[in-house]
Amino acid sequence: MADSPLLDVLNDEQRAAAAHLTGPALVLAGAGSGKTRTVVHRIAHLMAEHEVYPQQILAVTFTNKAAGELRERVEALVGPAARDVWVSTFHSACLRILRMYGGEIGLASGFAIYDDGDQLDLLKELLGTVIGLKDANPRVLRSVIDRAKSNLWTPELLAQE
Repeated sequence: MADSPLLDVLNDEQRAAAAHLTGPALVLAGAGSGKTRTVVHRIAHLMAEHEVYPQQILAVTFTNKAAGELRERVEALVGPAARDVWVSTFHSACLRILRMYGGEIGLASGFAIYDDGDQLDLLKELLGTVIGLKDANPRVLRSVIDRAKSNLWTPELLAQE
C-alpha cells in the first residue's frame, strides 16, 4: 500500500482505491461511504506523488452538483492547479468528446441531442405526416426505437421483427 500523507487520512478501502496507479479506477460505494473524499485524495496523490499533470486526469460523476463539489474539494486540497483537472458529469464528458472528435466517426459538427420532450415532439410530427399513423402513440414508437438501438438492429432487422 502506498505511503503518502495524502492517503493517511483514508481508511483501508479508500486508500486502496486512491493509491491505485495502473489504468482507470472505478469507485463504487454506497451513500456516505467517502467516495468523493477518496476520488479527491486520489487526484491529489496522483498529482503530488506521481507527477501526473492535471490535464491528464478525468473525474466523472453523475450529477452537476457532485461534479461541482468534487471540483471544489480538489482545488481546496491541491490549489489552483486543480482547475485544469477535467471534472464532469458522464453526459457532459461524452458530449464534449463527441463535439471534439465526432467528425472521426462521421458525426456532423452541428449535431443536436434531443431530450425526452424533443424526441416525442419530433415523433408526433413525423407520425402526423404518415397516412394512418396520425393517432399512433409516439411513446410506443420511441420504445421500439430504443429497443432497436440497444440491440444494434439495422433497419432491415427491425422490419423483420
